[in-house]
Amino acid sequence: MAKIVVLIPAYKPEEKMLKLLESLSGFSGRSAAGPGREKEDKTKKNTEKPVSEETAEIDGIIIVDDGGQEEYRPLFDAAEAMGCRVVHHEVNRGKGAAIRTGIQEAMERFGSDVHVVTADADGQHLPKDILRVARAVLDHNARGGAVRPVLVLGVRDFSGKDVPARSMLGNRITAAFFRLSTGTSCGDTQTGLRGIPAALLPLSLETEGDRYEYEMNFLTEAVRNADLIQIPIETVYEEGNRTSHFRPVRDSMLIYKKPLRYAVSAAGSAAVDWALFLILLKLFGVSAFTSGKSGTAGAAGAAAKAAGTAARAAGAAAAAARIGSGLFNFELNRRWSFQSRGHAGREAVRYLLLFGGNMLCNAGLVSAFSYAGMPAALGKAVADVTLFVVNYHVQKRWVFGSPRKR
Repeated sequence: MAKIVVLIPAYKPEEKMLKLLESLSGFSGRSAAGPGREKEDKTKKNTEKPVSEETAEIDGIIIVDDGGQEEYRPLFDAAEAMGCRVVHHEVNRGKGAAIRTGIQEAMERFGSDVHVVTADADGQHLPKDILRVARAVLDHNARGGAVRPVLVLGVRDFSGKDVPARSMLGNRITAAFFRLSTGTSCGDTQTGLRGIPAALLPLSLETEGDRYEYEMNFLTEAVRNADLIQIPIETVYEEGNRTSHFRPVRDSMLIYKKPLRYAVSAAGSAAVDWALFLILLKLFGVSAFTSGKSGTAGAAGAAAKAAGTAARAAGAAAAAARIGSGLFNFELNRRWSFQSRGHAGREAVRYLLLFGGNMLCNAGLVSAFSYAGMPAALGKAVADVTLFVVNYHVQKRWVFGSPRKR
């Protein structure tokens, strides 16, 4: 049977971390530090017990001291004395970096066939819920079971009166963004209680981000490669969640860094696009803000001819404007939005293919809207908004996406 390890990244913890460890130790008949320090118990045959029983055990607890000051060292020493494996960062590197360090330690000590349950050190996750997630990740990732890996999340209920406003609002925003980005609904995208199956550990080590953005980045990538199971857990907030180290403005900017940069890049590219579009329409003698079918009252044939001319001009202007803005957008997205380190030539070819398809779609939509009687400017606005989200995902995952390590 696969092993299960609880990983707790900790930065400036309080005594409640030791209480959590004491409670978790009661569920395990083995040494929390892993192989080499096991306590024999001849009255138990651990491998014969079904995982679903309350007596299911964890195989180890790993604590990552993320560069806390010397005054916190006694807490980590106490955790180590309890049998936990403690790994120290000399300086604070962030929650994402701490999780990667802990996962690397788990794989080195327990092998690649180990499932990892991450939990917070501030007491927000109760021992019973940690064990529920541990049992679920074992059950759903048993050999011969699911075809795809199963990621298990312990999700909180944010409708309670005791939930801090910033937590409720932050979760709703990230949940909406997550669904828009992945097409998957998640009730608690920011939960730190996660059962990560062995099959996803390589992905967890590759995921970008050193701080709170890491968890969102990992979750976004994981749902592309695994199924998602959400388990309701008890929501615990004490004293307005004062022990949280989450910085609302700075850390939120990190979480949404790529889409925000993409939006800024898109805005700049749109400004270039629209400027060229309006200039070209002016040169073609077509009004950008009146219908192609409006004008002098006359024969139906003349009106249709005028509409056709306006439609062709609008389409040509949209295509030419997209060429100019596309060159600007490629360089900005490659160097700034996605900060790609991939091969420039390969990315240029992929972007060119996307650009060509995008230009045809944009020009075709603008032309069609114009022929239907919609003002050219309004038709272009509708086409741009329609293609905005599609382009983001294609560029992120394909054009500038980092090649997956094997």
